[in-house]
Amino acid sequence: MAAKREGSASPLETREERRNRGCTSPANQRGSHSAKISRHEPEWGQPAFHELGQQIFESFARSDQRRHGMDYLEGLLRAHGRRSIRNIAAMFDDSAAPQRLHHFISNSTWEWSPVRRALGRYVVERMRPTVWVVRPKVIPKWGENAIGADRQYAPQYGQVINAQQTVGIWAATESTSSPVNWRLQLSEAWLEQPTRRSQAAIPRDVTICDLTASVIDAASETGSHWGLPVMPVVMDARQVDVSLLVRGLRKAGLPFMVRVSKNLLLAETAQAPRRARADNVQAADQLMLGAWGRVRPVVWKSASAPRTELTATAEVAVCRAAEQLVLLGIGRPRERWPGELWLTDMTSVHVADLVRISRLPNRIDQDCSEGADRLGILDFGGRTYKGWHRHVTLVSAAHTVSVMRSCRER
Repeated sequence: MAAKREGSASPLETREERRNRGCTSPANQRGSHSAKISRHEPEWGQPAFHELGQQIFESFARSDQRRHGMDYLEGLLRAHGRRSIRNIAAMFDDSAAPQRLHHFISNSTWEWSPVRRALGRYVVERMRPTVWVVRPKVIPKWGENAIGADRQYAPQYGQVINAQQTVGIWAATESTSSPVNWRLQLSEAWLEQPTRRSQAAIPRDVTICDLTASVIDAASETGSHWGLPVMPVVMDARQVDVSLLVRGLRKAGLPFMVRVSKNLLLAETAQAPRRARADNVQAADQLMLGAWGRVRPVVWKSASAPRTELTATAEVAVCRAAEQLVLLGIGRPRERWPGELWLTDMTSVHVADLVRISRLPNRIDQDCSEGADRLGILDFGGRTYKGWHRHVTLVSAAHTVSVMRSCRER
């Protein structure tokens, strides 16, 4: 193998580094192509940027794709304002940058699945997460041409809006989190109109599925098919079919802890044989009201300080299902009981640890607002299915770089 020539540019170098070393790319040879951002900007995570880029773009067979991937990732981290392709391309004194990056995201041949798998492996190795948190996310959109956008009810806004319905899988600890996998729901309006489907370049194997199916599919791929350590799946499941969700996660071999609605019908199993469970079906909140005599305070350690919650448990099953589960009620003194209801198959885990796990979705809410949202998860303006998936994959990588930088600073 020929030795690398001294002064030659690595495809994993940033544009700024190639400029500082006096290197030229093919685009540079056509004219000036230096980054507009000053080399004196504050540290933005370069060590993690290079380390992560080396790993997630390993599946790219072509050096130009790896170079474009690093450019796009750098742009997500360093651009100002909305992370549109135009704003990312504006970082570089290169008239071809908008077309080059648009092609890389919307029309190139690279697959996002290997990139996400490599990202998941990196996050698990570096962050040491303890759970997978599933976070459905509604992304408001203007106009009807944004891929996946439909009129739908958005719980966080309390009204019907034009929006995309997405599902994110986040690796989480008590102190940080990072997204590694995504799903975009598509309705009949997108999948059953041939012209619209063709214009959005939606693959033939993409079919209609509801929120529950999207959650199961994404969680199963991440937790079971990527060869990563098995971790519990945690989510607020009040908007999905809990019975189907439990069945799907158990089939994938994934332990779970999910928040459920007060009206979910469950069968108490502690003192009832299976044939008698039909007579013991009650709403979840009624079961917990009946457990008031077993309420106990539990102290658990948060990232900041010890906290105390009121808790009670009941052994239950989802109607006639054979599997025994635990219904956990959580509340606070002088407030309505129960404040929250959680369902889990982790029957041997201590209650204090279950309470701690139930608080991890709050970590994602904070990190998504401060990280992924700011870095462009809301900003894809393209009209293609592949373009959306590639963009959110690289936003997830940018979020991870930002997280690793913060960890080093701490």
